Amino acid sequence: MFRGLELFRLFARVNVLNEVQYRANFFIQLFQSTLMLVTGLIILNVVFSYTQTLGGWGHAELLAIYGVFFFMSGLIGSLVFPNMWAFMEDVREGRLDFTLTKPEDAQVLISVRQFAVWRLVDVIIGLVVLGVAITQIGLQTSWLQALVFVATLLMGAVMIYSIILMACTLAFWFVRVWEMMEMLSSIFQAGRWPVGIYPEWLRLGLTYVVPVAFAVTVPAEALTGRLTLETLGFTFGFTVFLAFVSRKVWYFGLKHYTGASA
Repeated sequence: MFRGLELFRLFARVNVLNEVQYRANFFIQLFQSTLMLVTGLIILNVVFSYTQTLGGWGHAELLAIYGVFFFMSGLIGSLVFPNMWAFMEDVREGRLDFTLTKPEDAQVLISVRQFAVWRLVDVIIGLVVLGVAITQIGLQTSWLQALVFVATLLMGAVMIYSIILMACTLAFWFVRVWEMMEMLSSIFQAGRWPVGIYPEWLRLGLTYVVPVAFAVTVPAEALTGRLTLETLGFTFGFTVFLAFVSRKVWYFGLKHYTGASA
């Protein structure tokens, strides 16, 4: 684990040095994120002009969900999606051979090489929105509650990473997997709202197929005091399960990788 963090630090430093050469990208990302934030807040206010609660969540509490969504979207957009896109391209072009010959764990290498630093704008905006939501709710957050909140965020990120990794391993058998990534990205947008408001069939899909519920709603529940010990325990167990399965799927895919030299 510590070796993986050290590799990430080295790769991130190189990526940041490359990205700061094109600072206009920062302002483009800032504009896109601001536009997305304003649009979401307008929709939120329109909804609450007709009702006081939505699925049992008040306005400020839904603002907390929106903040968690923004934070998680920035985290995944900066760390997960860039690496998975690069991995699929490496498989298609046969460049994964160079990764497999290095004396490091291949899964770790393909997961830490890319770092989209400007997507951290979404992370910062998410934290600001969360701060506003906490102020509006009037929460007195304890250290334990904050620790549980951070833990659920990390577990949610691991779940999303595991699902995306398993989807990307389809590149070992199929040429066009980009559509799958676009679909996962679109499904993740459902995390703007608590999963409890969706029909049962969709709620099950957003919980167990693409775990948006665990990535966004559960951390928001932890922050607002709605999270139960049963849900927390199940979240931990499901995180371990998905991480284990994704590792097995990764190894299974590697066995079917022919490479450029085959």
